[in-house]
Amino acid sequence: MKTFFSQRTGSACLAEEDYSPITLQDSIEKTRQALDRAYAGFDNAVEEDLIDSYIYEIIALQKRYKHLTDLAVLEEGIQEKPLDIHSPIRALVSHVFS
Repeated sequence: MKTFFSQRTGSACLAEEDYSPITLQDSIEKTRQALDRAYAGFDNAVEEDLIDSYIYEIIALQKRYKHLTDLAVLEEGIQEKPLDIHSPIRALVSHVFS
């Protein structure tokens, strides 16, 4: 029996990873982006299990966002940006699960 292995072409040097600490503002921005992606996935989901998955993800990200913005207000005096709720589905999820 023959076994085939694919070889990755490219440079042999290792990529240098950035392990610098993430700022609170960067973490808030990444959470907002993840929340936008979760809302987009929810808006396009058709299967019941996938819809449930997005609902739980949205709730978790909303709580994370709230926690991070509370920390930002306490530590750095940054004003909280309100979450954009422009989709009827977003309004429903926010209303039902808040």
